[in-house]
Amino acid sequence: MPPMTIDTGNTAFMLLCSSLVMLMTPGLAFFYGGLVGRKNVLAIMIQSFVSMGWTTVLWWAFGFSVCFSGDMKSGTDFFGILGNFHWAFLRGITLDTPSLINYSIPMIVFCAYQMMFAIITPALITGAFANRVTFKAYMLFLTAWLALVYFPFVHMVWGGGVMASWGVLDFAGGIVVHNIAGIAALASVLYVGRRKVADAGPHSIPLVALGTGLLWFGWYGFNAGSEFRVDSVTAVAFLNTDLAASFAAIAWLCMDWMTTKKPKFLGLLTGAVAGLATITPAAGYVSPATACLIGIVAGGVCFYAVALKNKLKWDDALDVWGVHGVGGFLGIVLCGVFATTLFNPAGADGLLRGNKHFFLVQLGAVLLSSLWAFVFTYAMLWIIDRITAVKVDEAGETAGLDMAIHGEAAYVESI
Repeated sequence: MPPMTIDTGNTAFMLLCSSLVMLMTPGLAFFYGGLVGRKNVLAIMIQSFVSMGWTTVLWWAFGFSVCFSGDMKSGTDFFGILGNFHWAFLRGITLDTPSLINYSIPMIVFCAYQMMFAIITPALITGAFANRVTFKAYMLFLTAWLALVYFPFVHMVWGGGVMASWGVLDFAGGIVVHNIAGIAALASVLYVGRRKVADAGPHSIPLVALGTGLLWFGWYGFNAGSEFRVDSVTAVAFLNTDLAASFAAIAWLCMDWMTTKKPKFLGLLTGAVAGLATITPAAGYVSPATACLIGIVAGGVCFYAVALKNKLKWDDALDVWGVHGVGGFLGIVLCGVFATTLFNPAGADGLLRGNKHFFLVQLGAVLLSSLWAFVFTYAMLWIIDRITAVKVDEAGETAGLDMAIHGEAAYVESI
C-alpha cells in the first residue's frame, strides 16, 4: 500500500458525507415513527437509535475488519465471503493509513463512512415487524443479522470478495443495503406473522414528511459520497439521486391519485423513498436521463409491489419489502441494463450497449443476495425464538410496545 498524501478537499467531503449518512438513521426513525400508531412510536424509533450505538460497537470490534481486510484475489479472506480479523478493534490503523478506495483519504475516514451504512441497513428492516417484536429478540437479531448477512455482502461486493471478482457493480448499496434489508423484512413478516391488534395507521404524517426530508437530504451523502472523491462522477451521482427521487415521487402520486381519486401526501413521500432506493446501485453509472426513467419505473413497480403485498395480506407494516427489497432488486437489474462508461469510465456498459454478460452478472448476484438474505433471516429468527420470545404477547400489543416493553410514552395524555 503506497504512503498516504492527504487530499484535504476529498477528506473534508467524505467527512461531510459521513455526517449526512449518519443523519439518515434519525430520519428513518422519524419516518417509521410517524407511520405507526401513538402507542408504538418509541418502540419503533429506539430500534433505529439503538443501532447507532450497538452497530458502532460491533463495527469497531470486528465488523470493519471482516468487511474490508483481506481479499479473494490474494487469498487472504475466507472463501471470498468474509474478510479476516487483521483490523479487529481497528488494530494497526494509524493516522497515516490510507483508505483502500482512495489513497488520498485516511482509512479512519473510510471506516467512519462505511460504519454509517452498517448502522442504517438493519434499521430499515424494523419497519416490517413494527408493533410486535420484543426488544431482547431485536437486539439478538441485530447482532446476528449484521454478522451473517450484512458483513458478508459488504465484503463480497465492496471488499474484494467473490461478487467483486464476478464484476458486480453496486454503486452505493442496491444489494448491500436495500435488497438484503427488504428481503430480510419479508422473511421477518412471514416468520413473525400478523399483528393480533390492528394498528390505527399513521399517527403523524408530518413526522413521516420530516423523516423523508432527512432521508432525502442524507441520501446525497449516501450516493455521491460513494465515489470517494470529488469529480464529475460525484456530481452526476448527486444529480441522479434527486432526479430519480423526484420522478418516482410524482409517479407514485399519480398512481395513488388514479387509484384512490385523491392525491395522497403519504404516497408522494413513499414514492420518493422508493426512487431513492432504486437509483442507489446505479447512481454513478447511468446518465441523468436514465435516472429519470429509473425513477418513473421505481414509482410504478414499487407501488404495485405494495399493492401485491396488501392483496396477499402480508403484514409488512411499513412496506419495507415493497420499497427497499423490490427497489434494490430493480435498481441492480436496471444498472445491468442502462450502465454506460460514457458517464463513468470506471464502470461498465450494460445490456443496451451490448454487454449481455454484465446484465446476467447483475441479475445472478441480486437473485443470490435475495435467497441468502431470506434463508439466513428466517433461520436466525427461528433460532432466536428458541432462546427468547420473538413476538410480543397479545396483552403487550394491546397496551402498545412503548409502555409494555419500554415503560415510556411518546405523548402524555392531558388530564
